[in-house]
Amino acid sequence: MTILAIDTSNYPFGVALIQEDKVIGEYITYMKKNHSVRAMPAIEQLLNECGIEPKDLSKIVVANGPGSYTGVRIGVTLAKTLAWSLNIPLIPVSSLATLASSGRYFSGFIVPIFDARRGQVYTGLYEFQGDQLVCVEEDRNIMLEEWVTKLKESNKDLLFVGNDVAIHENIIKEVLGEQAKIAPFVSHNPRPSELAFIGMGLKETTAHEVLPNYIRMAEAEVKWLKSQKKSQ
Repeated sequence: MTILAIDTSNYPFGVALIQEDKVIGEYITYMKKNHSVRAMPAIEQLLNECGIEPKDLSKIVVANGPGSYTGVRIGVTLAKTLAWSLNIPLIPVSSLATLASSGRYFSGFIVPIFDARRGQVYTGLYEFQGDQLVCVEEDRNIMLEEWVTKLKESNKDLLFVGNDVAIHENIIKEVLGEQAKIAPFVSHNPRPSELAFIGMGLKETTAHEVLPNYIRMAEAEVKWLKSQKKSQ
């Protein structure tokens, strides 16, 4: 079994190839560049360097959000196109779950964070039970201060992970004190190999079934809906 994993859902961009129980190739960057220009060449390069042809792929796993609206669309569209053309399964995985996997050896709860602007974050609550990542609180879009106040009630150590944690670190520490642990910077980029590993254990779906998971509407969509209501 050979799996291609694709994550363009945020600034970190990653692709990985998993063959049976080995990571045979993995590529990760954290740059504010257009993923639409870089994604397919990176996939082609990784396949070539690993000696894998597209026809050798068994399934594709994609991070389907939340995150950047454009980034999520790019990854899901690319993954759907490849899976459909190769007639292989496509498995969507939460981008937040992928990031939470960075806390594999943490004994408390893991809190992945993507900034959603204006004091809001995309986040969820996860923990590892053995080798299995379990979602404790579903992914959501919420005010950071409201979220950490709620988390304080857990009375468990909380590992915050993600490049955007630094934006909110002052509030996190102010509310949670020693309960909050900040992951080292080397853990803040979601790993596409972890994305593939999660996808291996999920039910297979087809390209037509997979949709982006934005969690909230884009601001332009909200304004459009308001204008439609006024016109009616």
